Amino acid sequence: MQMPEEFKKPPLSLGDWIISVLVSKIPLIGFIMLIVWAVDSNTDKNKSNWAKAELIVTLIFIGISILFVAIIGFGFFANFADEVDWSQID
Repeated sequence: MQMPEEFKKPPLSLGDWIISVLVSKIPLIGFIMLIVWAVDSNTDKNKSNWAKAELIVTLIFIGISILFVAIIGFGFFANFADEVDWSQID
């Protein structure tokens, strides 16, 4: 019986995972590396799935952050707009 190719590869070592996690935490470069690891066909399947999961979680947090900042920003703008006496502006 022949083993599939994916079972012939040794698992990633602890050092490989530590380096991967550290690189992924670098702003912008880490995001780019996650994209590369997620779409590259030569990347280990486990690392590729991990990168895809990290990208999904990162994009969700970015979306929530943008929404939160927008709500706070509109709140400040509405508060500022209420205090301006628009009749004095030419």
